[in-house]
Amino acid sequence: MTGLRKDTSITRRRALAVTGGTVAAGGLAAAGYQAAFADTGTTAATTAGASASASAGSTGGACMTLMTSVTQGPYYLDGALVRKDITEGKSGVPLTLRLTVVDATDGCTPVAGAAVEIWHCDAWGYYSGYTTANPGGSAPAESEDGSTANDATYLRGYQIANANGVVKFETVFPGWYTPRTCHIHLKVHTGGQKEDGTYEGGKVNHTGQLFFPDDVAEEIFALEPYARHTGSYTVLADDMVYDGGGASSGLLTLKAVHKADPSKGYKGTLTLGVDPDAESTGAGGGGGGGGTPPSGAPTGTPPSGAPTASAST
Repeated sequence: MTGLRKDTSITRRRALAVTGGTVAAGGLAAAGYQAAFADTGTTAATTAGASASASAGSTGGACMTLMTSVTQGPYYLDGALVRKDITEGKSGVPLTLRLTVVDATDGCTPVAGAAVEIWHCDAWGYYSGYTTANPGGSAPAESEDGSTANDATYLRGYQIANANGVVKFETVFPGWYTPRTCHIHLKVHTGGQKEDGTYEGGKVNHTGQLFFPDDVAEEIFALEPYARHTGSYTVLADDMVYDGGGASSGLLTLKAVHKADPSKGYKGTLTLGVDPDAESTGAGGGGGGGGTPPSGAPTGTPPSGAPTASAST
């Protein structure tokens, strides 16, 4: 059991974020893990009728609607590497992502050559480049994980879409930080090219986040190493960014590698319906302000040793 409890103050936090108010930390305590998910359900509604359950198959017709654009959050760094496996030895439940980029303005045709960039926190809520930022609750220091990961680059990367618009990533299930639910950040770029191991030029067409059903998060956060992070976890319904739109808002379809053993990992799929002619600033068109943690928040200046190559205009 992880000692997590449901954060009942998130509704107010969401309102503050939308109106530009300051998100305050508080209410963090170690209580029963199951309470974090009591009386809450996975948001299963999606546009075009795609299923958002953990055991569902393809996201189906979700590509018919443009994906919801949201804030890039406080942890973005330029110059992520083009690579399929972004773990760098970070421990956690394996997660394989298969994302399909389509042109939602042109009959959902694949966007070959699109660059999909993702970044997310580790099992204890820490982001590379910002490893001293407090994830909230009680967690070991990031340096205690025992991995040899590069503190400036782990759990960040690009993949270039094939002729079918598909990219695949190998990573681990993200942890959480206060006051956010479990999520992965992403950007879709077009018009640039791979150079010096990263992606340069072009423009960002979409800035979004990927989300996970609460029942799956409940299973994962009861496992090691996630269980060593205790405190107040935010479920989907109380998150300041996720707007309840299902697949069109970034809710992944997940399939367990082994139904009886969640530690074996999950496969996540989603179709990203974008407008290749649009340009996203990363400021966000919906949801809240990104979920800055209670202390140690990044200031926007990349730390020493972080990659600096530009990946967007």
